[in-house]
Amino acid sequence: MGAPNPDTVSTKLHRIATLARQIVGAPLRTLAHHIDMDFLREAYRRTRKDGAVGVDHQTADEYAVDLEGNLHTLRDRVQSGRYRAPAVRRVHIPKGTGRKETRPIGIPTFEDKVLQRAVSMVLEAVYEQAFLACSYGFRPGRSAHQALEDLWKGSMAMQGGWVLELDLHRFFDTLDHGQLRAVLRQRVQDGVLLRLIGKNIFLHTVLDVWFEQVVRPRLRGRAMLLRYADDAVLVFACEEDARRVWSVLPRRLARYGLTLHPEKTRLVPFRRPGRGLDQPGTFDFLGFTHHWARSRQGQWVIKRKTARDRFNRAVKAGTAWCRLNRHAPLRHQQEMLARKLQGHFAYYGITGNSPAIARFRFVVVGAWCKWLRRRSWKSRLTWDRFKALLARYPLPPARAIHSRYRLVANP
Repeated sequence: MGAPNPDTVSTKLHRIATLARQIVGAPLRTLAHHIDMDFLREAYRRTRKDGAVGVDHQTADEYAVDLEGNLHTLRDRVQSGRYRAPAVRRVHIPKGTGRKETRPIGIPTFEDKVLQRAVSMVLEAVYEQAFLACSYGFRPGRSAHQALEDLWKGSMAMQGGWVLELDLHRFFDTLDHGQLRAVLRQRVQDGVLLRLIGKNIFLHTVLDVWFEQVVRPRLRGRAMLLRYADDAVLVFACEEDARRVWSVLPRRLARYGLTLHPEKTRLVPFRRPGRGLDQPGTFDFLGFTHHWARSRQGQWVIKRKTARDRFNRAVKAGTAWCRLNRHAPLRHQQEMLARKLQGHFAYYGITGNSPAIARFRFVVVGAWCKWLRRRSWKSRLTWDRFKALLARYPLPPARAIHSRYRLVANP
């Protein structure tokens, strides 16, 4: 089996990025030929192997039995334009809103996942040259925590202000793929590649570029936009600016077939407390509720805590796991719960959120004890015995993993 050659792929991606920088604003017409065997091998290497199967029920292991032959066939179909994406398997998962709402997700075949990865590598090289600093989602070297940190620093520097919390109503369900392709054709006119594209570079044009080029020059005060995929907030120093943008934003989105969620999109007064101002509100972004509070030094600072809906969703999932796996060997239960806790701490373990992650651990430990007691009606698992069990099968402590942010002094 041929091994992927990261150096060759890296060279190709660098060449595409250089071309994109040199031909600013003009469409690129010949990109699909870059998706050769080395490219597909690297895409295969980057594709998750433990994901759910698609409509063909083929697993990653089954695809790997004749990997070179499968990738050769895939390459030939892609470069000749004969490839047609198979149907996706639709499943519905709970939204975690507390209501009986579900979110449909599509599960592609494994081969289609490999090709999607290859296409995304090409598009990333093209669009990374054009993406603005306000965009953080699924970009190399950028993360949700960086978006949260930049939001914190910018909001502190502005002493809060007015926050427009955006929620695009059923964005991925209602995305107009005709509009999407029209946006993509402004930069990519490779017919083979366009037929393969099914994901989103949409909001770069719809929101980011519009805000920077059209909105910002017309504002009276400072403002910033931060976006991670379809999750976005805008912060304004001036209330008048915030209300003007809020009034025109629905018309801007409607041009591209998008709508704002009527209940979840709101304008939040978020000025720093004091000086006779009303008590500021709170807003959510990337799973955290942002609020004003006193620091240990007595200064007003913006703090973040796990958003209530995210906390409840995580607790529900952890409790359900304990119930369904209560008869599994204790070592297996301990290892899996440790992974779940570490994953939760890895995201929500930021400075100032220690009480929330400690409470999450406490609830999960309590759920583990509850369902171990119900392994059998003969169970005599007292709290003291459970504490001894925890000493033998320890779970990781709640710990803020991400470094402390630098406080901005009050002016």
